[in-house]
Amino acid sequence: MVPADHTPSTCDKALSQAFEFLGKRWNGVIIGTLVNGPAGFAELCRAAAGISESMLSRRLTELASVGLVERHVADGKPVRIVYALTPAGMALSPALFELGKWASENLGDKCPAPSRKKPGT
Repeated sequence: MVPADHTPSTCDKALSQAFEFLGKRWNGVIIGTLVNGPAGFAELCRAAAGISESMLSRRLTELASVGLVERHVADGKPVRIVYALTPAGMALSPALFELGKWASENLGDKCPAPSRKKPGT
């Protein structure tokens, strides 16, 4: 119950910025996947079923530009590009875990499951 003397105020600026960025489609999924360890482009594409390669590329560039993801070129033939979370990206893992836990406990089947369509279908 909301106290009678409660007055709504604006959301904290930092929290608003976090949701604006992490709320973009795919950013949370990409970060949540990389919490489990580094992954190649194809692995990330499979983990985020439904994302196009161009969108994945844009999101990875965006996440790298704010210092959450780093791109590594792995030696070998063929050359392999691997993406990993930076320490700042890994710092999100407790919040993502708690958000997932909250969703499981409070949303259940109330929200439709994400689309698992393959790109181009």
